[in-house]
Amino acid sequence: MTQTVFAPWDDPSKKPLIRFDCVTKRFGDFVAIDDLSLDIFEQEFFALLGPSGCGKTTMMRMLAGFEAPTEGKIELAGQDIAPVPPNKRAVNMMFQSYALFPHLSVYENIAFGLRRGDMPKNDIDDRVGEMLKLTRLEKFARRKPHQISGGQRQRVALARSLAKAPKLLLLDEPLGALDAKLRQATQFELMDIQEKTGTTFVIVTHDQEEAMTVASRVAVMDEGRVIQVATPERIYEAPNSVYVADFIGDVNIIKGTAKPSGSDRYEILHTDGQPPFSAVSETSFSEGQTCHLAIRPEKVSISADRTADADNAVQGKVLDIAYLGNLSTYYVELPGGQVIKAQTANTRRVSRRGFTWEDSVWLSWTATAGVLLAE
Repeated sequence: MTQTVFAPWDDPSKKPLIRFDCVTKRFGDFVAIDDLSLDIFEQEFFALLGPSGCGKTTMMRMLAGFEAPTEGKIELAGQDIAPVPPNKRAVNMMFQSYALFPHLSVYENIAFGLRRGDMPKNDIDDRVGEMLKLTRLEKFARRKPHQISGGQRQRVALARSLAKAPKLLLLDEPLGALDAKLRQATQFELMDIQEKTGTTFVIVTHDQEEAMTVASRVAVMDEGRVIQVATPERIYEAPNSVYVADFIGDVNIIKGTAKPSGSDRYEILHTDGQPPFSAVSETSFSEGQTCHLAIRPEKVSISADRTADADNAVQGKVLDIAYLGNLSTYYVELPGGQVIKAQTANTRRVSRRGFTWEDSVWLSWTATAGVLLAE
């Protein structure tokens, strides 16, 4: 049985759940969101990713109803949501601080919003029971927030947010308060819960690894604009700009000028007196155009001798070595002074490192390993 791939953004007949249409948000003279258009589809786990101050939280606050757009409109399920007050929107927001009531039990925290909505008591019991089961908190129903761990408090906040079955759940840096290991485990729990409920999740984060792990698509933002929206794989393997390549993961950026050398093939002239690098690109560059070759360190091989059939091979000197347990990253200085990172997997538990500081080494990579970018 073939599994259907979830990609409503590739289907022209699918209508988005959320549509930002030419939205601008100003605070006085400051433009927080700059003429932004974006579609988010039902059942997506969508990540807004970017550095502090890029506008991602402002977007979320507009969706929640705490801010109104200065220009443009935001639609939820085809309806302009500007006139709809926050408490009447089919949207819930889970805050970074979790905002749990300390004097109420886990059960009462989850039931709080349902009681305010005049739900019959039996239905409240059933719904809270469902939420406790979904977030694996049944055993902790009678405890107060201070009697459970940070990860459990995070799940209570999630259960409370989902109890009213919102169309859309907004998560503002939801895992910021958790330690690294718990964060990782919770990311998978979030994905699992999102899949089971079918709720559309929009998460705001500055943690690229988190966005890449949980999201069906990621919007990389900078200064109030969306620079690229794509699946995590596309963002990593085919960034559309130096900014995105540099923001996501580790990357080498080699600046040069392009010279066409055949169908989709280019030579990149980078350092006086050094042979050009070879790259393949679907984007066309004119002769002499400034370009940037972005190559991930894991796509650069390091060896003692020149690889005979490599598209690109360059000799350099090992400046630094970062041992990261599962990986070693070698910082290699090229003749022109540029430093290139090459990564190798440490597959054996105890292995003698092949190269050490000051060693002369060869770096090589294929013509298709890098992405050629204009800016």
